[in-house]
Parts: sequence; C-alpha cells; structure tokens
Amino acid sequence: MSDIKKYSILIVDDEPDNLQLLYRTLRGKYEIVKANTPTEAIELLKQKKFQCIISDHKMPDMDGVEFLKVSSDIQPDAMRLLVTAYSDVKILIDAINYARIYRYIKKPYSPDELLHIVEGSLEYYQLKIDNENLIKDLKELFSGTIKAIIEALDAKDSFTLGRSRRVAFYSAKMVEFLNLDRSQSGVIELAGLLHDIGMIGVAEDILNKTQKLTPEEFEEIKKHVQHSVKILEDIKQLYDVIEIIKYHHEYYDGNGYPYGKKGEEIPLGSRIIALADAYDSMVSNRAYRQGLSPEEALKLIEEKSGTQFDPALIDVFKSILPAAQKEIKEFEEKLNEALNDKEEAIGH
Repeated sequence: MSDIKKYSILIVDDEPDNLQLLYRTLRGKYEIVKANTPTEAIELLKQKKFQCIISDHKMPDMDGVEFLKVSSDIQPDAMRLLVTAYSDVKILIDAINYARIYRYIKKPYSPDELLHIVEGSLEYYQLKIDNENLIKDLKELFSGTIKAIIEALDAKDSFTLGRSRRVAFYSAKMVEFLNLDRSQSGVIELAGLLHDIGMIGVAEDILNKTQKLTPEEFEEIKKHVQHSVKILEDIKQLYDVIEIIKYHHEYYDGNGYPYGKKGEEIPLGSRIIALADAYDSMVSNRAYRQGLSPEEALKLIEEKSGTQFDPALIDVFKSILPAAQKEIKEFEEKLNEALNDKEEAIGH
C-alpha cells in the first residue's frame, strides 16, 4: 500500500497492556492515537479526523459496540474494527448492523493478522474515497450535458417539467436518512436525475396522449429503460448509475419490467428511485389527468407495499417526505421568482 503513513488510527482499550500491544503493532506504519476510555475517545473524535477506529468490546463505562455506534455518528466515513474475545452471534450482528463495523478481530490475534485486517480496511476506505471523488468529478464533468438532456426531456413533455430534479431530491433525502456513504449517495442522486432520459426516444404523440394508452403504446413507453441505457452506455464511468437506471421499474414481487427481478435482487438505488419516481408521478399533473393529493398518493403506495415497493423503504419515504416537500416548494418558488425577474428585465 502506497503512502500508508497518511492514515490516522484511533485505538481504544481500557486495559493498558492490550492498548500497548495494538500501539506497538501499528505504530511503524500509521499515525496512532491512544484512548483508555470511550469517553476520552469520543472527545478525540470531535477534535481530529481518523480513517480507522479500533475498539475493544468489553469496557466498563461503554461497550465497544455502543462506542463504535457513537463514533459512526461523529465520523461516518471512518472504518470501524471491533476487538473481542467473544463469538456471540448477537454481539457480532449488533456490531455490524448497529455500529456499522467493517470487521471484527478475534482475541487472541497475531500481529500479522491484525496488520492484514487493518490494511484491508484502509484499502476499502481509500476505494470509497476514490469513488466519492469520481462521482464528484463526474457531476462536474457531465453537469452541462445532464442539464441539457434534462431540459430537452422537459421541453418534449411539459408535464415532466422538473420531475427528474424532484425524483433525485427525494432519493437523496432517503439516502441521507439511511446514512449510506457518500459514494452511494452520489451514484443514486445521479441516477435519479437521469432515470428517465430514455423518454427522449419515445414518440411525442404517445407521451402527450390524453386517452388511455393501447397495449402497443404502453410497450413503447416501457422501452424508455433500454433507451436510457443506450444513451449512457458508452460513458464507462457511469456504469454504476446505469445499473440503477436499468432496474428502477422492477417490482418488489417480481412483476415489474424489463427483467422481472424481485426483492433484494433489485439494487437498493433502483428501489429508492422507483418509490420517489412513482410518488412524484402520482402527484404531478399529466395530459390525461390531474395529479393526486399527497395523502392519496401515499395511500396508493402503501397499498402496494411488498408488491410494487420495498416495505422498509416506504417507511423511510414517509419519514423524509414532509421536510422534502417543504424544501422543494421553497426551491421552486425561488426559481419561479428568478425566472419572472429575468422575463421582466428582458421586457424592459
């Protein structure tokens, strides 16, 4: 691993001998900061950024799982490792789900084993950071292109005006609620913006039809997923984004399209966007109907829990919706004011 001295590691153990063993094993390769108690460690986390946190499990004032959970709230990007003499399955499940640990280190361990686990965790950390930077670069690189594509789609179908931005916003709020890492957040938000660009390949007379679509016309609408993939597939940096877009019309029970995937087979990002997209579609005015009220839309979504939508994500969506609606309303009001000011300036 190149330039590994740049990584800072916080080690926490109430037993001085154990703490010293950790320190001696790691000090030659990394910047090590020691803490004798979780309370002391929490103060250090507030003052300094760490790439890795290693904690003993059995400590008097706070156990390792509880401490690592607190650490994840303060420094969510850090890798968390739990040192334990126990093989209790519940402890390990809690550590993974509750404290978001990367690995656990079973006592007794050898120095080589410890180094191997720490190096692996930091390689994963660096991969996450690199992916976050890539997504940031992609957003900047394609911001003009994405904006032009979305504006072209909005111009083609006036009833979708702003929908891509709203779907991306709802999706981003759900990702934030789920506390996913920034690289996942960036990919899902970008997929939300681009999820329906394939509609550009659907005939306008079908998009703007005021009567019920024929089976043949609905099949044409469904092809927008493949159109989206076709538009983006030559941009290799968007592979993860495309993988989310491909499955955002799959149903949780397997009755969606185009691939018939179900449950956990459907990527999390696709399940998130499916929910955000369906809600915004329901409450938006269309050529053939008025939009539903938020309450009516949520009722329909809840009726499709476990069939069309992931039940757990419905609860997440309901949690973020009130604040998200308020932010969207404020943003659109400011946008309309700016457009009106611009039109008045041109008129004068």
